[in-house]
Amino acid sequence: MRETTETFVDSMSEEAAAAVARETIEFEEAFSLHHRTVFRAARSVVQDPGLAEDVTQEVFIKLYKHMDTLDQEILRPWLIRVALNVAKNTLRTKIRANTRDEVYVKESVENGVTSVEDEFEEKAGLNEINRALGKIKEPLRSCLVLKQQGLSYKEIASSLELNETSIGTYVARARAEFARFYGKVGRDTI
Repeated sequence: MRETTETFVDSMSEEAAAAVARETIEFEEAFSLHHRTVFRAARSVVQDPGLAEDVTQEVFIKLYKHMDTLDQEILRPWLIRVALNVAKNTLRTKIRANTRDEVYVKESVENGVTSVEDEFEEKAGLNEINRALGKIKEPLRSCLVLKQQGLSYKEIASSLELNETSIGTYVARARAEFARFYGKVGRDTI
């Protein structure tokens, strides 16, 4: 009994191996017979031999995955239909990618030019502000900067160790001096 079981298992293994060999041969035969047709169908859509070869490879990968479910009689029309669909999808993807690239380059150029100009103007403005602030004496300058950062009079007084009642006066004086110096700086550079 044991021998018949082993013989049965061996024969099953041989049949499975033969089936795999037949599928491989069938795929290889299908590839040999229809490669040129699939390539021509793909090239007729994409108009590029390299891209057509990529499409052809994708079509035969699909064939390999679906080889056991396809009927041999409809193999050639199926391959052509898949080749045309994959080629159209490839073109759509390529067009979308090119459009995205063109938009990105256009935006980069536009933003690049304006950002350089904006950066220059911003740096020039910051230099003027820093020059004007540099001319304001302490503790007026620190009071003004801290107030602009949103601190309350109490917080400014505690951080600078000043009397809280004098912070309002310091901020007002600092604003007046800043306006005076910033106006001079602006006139000097123009």
